[in-house]
Amino acid sequence: MPIRRFGGHRSLVSQNPKLSYGFTKMNVSRSGYRVFSANSSAACTELAKKITERLGVELGKSVVYQESNSETRVDVKESVRGQDIFIIQTIPRDVNTAIMELLVMAYALKTSCAKNIIGVIPYFPYSKQCKMRKRGSIVCKLLSSMLAKAGLTHIITMDLHQKEIQGFFTFPVDNLRASPFLIQYIQEEIPDYRNAIIVAKSPSAAKRAQSYAERLRLGLAVIHGEAHQSESDMADGRNSPPLSRTTTGHTGLELPSSHRLHAPFPGIELPMMMAKEKPPITVVGDVGGRIAIIIDDIIDDVGDFVAAAEILKERGAYKIYIMATHGLLSAEAPRLIEESAIDEVK
Repeated sequence: MPIRRFGGHRSLVSQNPKLSYGFTKMNVSRSGYRVFSANSSAACTELAKKITERLGVELGKSVVYQESNSETRVDVKESVRGQDIFIIQTIPRDVNTAIMELLVMAYALKTSCAKNIIGVIPYFPYSKQCKMRKRGSIVCKLLSSMLAKAGLTHIITMDLHQKEIQGFFTFPVDNLRASPFLIQYIQEEIPDYRNAIIVAKSPSAAKRAQSYAERLRLGLAVIHGEAHQSESDMADGRNSPPLSRTTTGHTGLELPSSHRLHAPFPGIELPMMMAKEKPPITVVGDVGGRIAIIIDDIIDDVGDFVAAAEILKERGAYKIYIMATHGLLSAEAPRLIEESAIDEVK
């Protein structure tokens, strides 16, 4: 090891460059960490390549493919014993296949004696299904249990649909934020952004929009009404139990109400739930003569964004931007955006 002299002192300095996690490029593959790509799609391969180039390591050797009957098969082509393994998995349009690729690869690495298995999943699938709806299920909780069972010990993701999703997991979750980059884009790329106003397309999105408005020192507007149905407005099954015939007799347990829901328990009647009635669509806040910037975490079905842009144009906004972390843009989304009043999606 070469000796460098500084004045009257001597210090031993290694010429092997240090990497982000404290390992040298020489010993990463022997006792440090490895990076694998969970599928061969262009997006996943490109992301994995950029990460490995930045870290100065080689991409782990593995083969992920579909059998003729659509079963997922994973073959790990090198030893991972005692190493920390990062699995890069972007979520393409075929969400369920991507989940199986991640599960099978994680299990293959677990049975190959990997020390830790960290999933790098920029967009966490099924994150919208994190609440009970009628007699459905909380699918996001199911997926978190499946990932833990497959062998994952840590997840790195970005902008979960709800922060509370982290509580579904039995291992650590790093929920990174895209807001610093989007805020920087607004400040540098939107001319006269000081004349802008941050818009929440529904009351349920107001908290996220408020965070951006406070950091940019801008005003806040909220769209409210019947143009779309937000997740918080969906029926959640609280009208259970079902209706039944009125019971005869009086036991003294009846609730003092003239409008009751007849429960299937003798002598007990519950009050009737009032149906929700939303007002006509309106904008809470002044957007006239200003740039409207709609903030959300996911752009998928763009119908509500298109409706929001139309009402903002009617109220006087002269330019409309949409800022979101995850641009899924399913089905006819690109065409609908091109034909709408939306000026730019970022």
